[in-house]
Amino acid sequence: MKRLLASIAALFLCTTVFAQTETFTNPLLPGGADPYAFYKDGFYYYTHTTGNRIIIKKTDNLARLKDAEQVTAYTPPTGTMYSKNLWAPEILFLEGKWYIYFAADNGRNENHRMYALENSSADPMKGTWTFKGKVADATDKWAIDGDVFKWKGQLYMIWSGWEGDTNGQQNIYLAKMKNPWTITGKRVKIGEPTYDWEKHGDLNAKDDVPHVNVNEGPQALEHNGRLFIVFSASGCWTDYYALGVMSLSGKNLTDAKSWKKSPQPYFKQNKENGVYAPGHNSFFKSPDGKQDWILYHANDEPGQGCGRHRSPRMQQFTWDKNGFPVFGEPVKRGVVLPIPTGN
Repeated sequence: MKRLLASIAALFLCTTVFAQTETFTNPLLPGGADPYAFYKDGFYYYTHTTGNRIIIKKTDNLARLKDAEQVTAYTPPTGTMYSKNLWAPEILFLEGKWYIYFAADNGRNENHRMYALENSSADPMKGTWTFKGKVADATDKWAIDGDVFKWKGQLYMIWSGWEGDTNGQQNIYLAKMKNPWTITGKRVKIGEPTYDWEKHGDLNAKDDVPHVNVNEGPQALEHNGRLFIVFSASGCWTDYYALGVMSLSGKNLTDAKSWKKSPQPYFKQNKENGVYAPGHNSFFKSPDGKQDWILYHANDEPGQGCGRHRSPRMQQFTWDKNGFPVFGEPVKRGVVLPIPTGN
């Protein structure tokens, strides 16, 4: 009996140690720009840009994303204003239903707008995704990278857009929503490129504008009653693509004066680690809710730009004494990291 009990104890100890020391390495997939994940009922639902359709992956551990179940949630019909260049999809559970937000056009970039899909199934891998239409404010200007969040009971959308009808600068806009697919009221510009690190954007293309200043990919991040907007700055086609942070310093989200931008980037290229153009991120909690993680894409070599070389990566982050996020340095490819706690 003593031998049996000892064997059981040894097996339990071995299993516990293994669970605590399970590891992973970045990148999570060979490719996949603009990664986004949403956690619900023990599973992460993940998506990224494919360009011609929207895919969802389901897993209980994002560190094992390459083994996740995958479905195609939506393929747009041909010949519409949203048939091509599907960018930066996000999947969220809001008001009792699943929603996917994405940007798309008809093959002409100036026609990029945001759109929404809805699914009432408990599992977004099943059921039917219904096209809810364009999500736009009254100006209906160029818009991409929509993110929806709730703050003090009110739904808001943040996105990257043009002030007018021509390319040259992308700003961060915010507006209230009356439901998950409808913007109400005016858009407010809460952020625009102002610092040098936000203005790397030479295109060097004869058929396009010579330069674009970029703020894009905004993500809401809440911690201990504080609200932040984390965004990507400079052109994704440059190695200087980086993350910046705006913090809510006032009470009115739709007042641009309520937002304060940090003067330095929070997450940028690290040549020593071989990580270039890290950005267009999202956030998630570990399954036990004790850790905060950032999910982002990056390149392994300089000059790889916005193409297929971008791959999804993740790493844990912390908070400083003032309650601001501390993302640290982007981790080198192949470095062994412990998986999120609670798996």
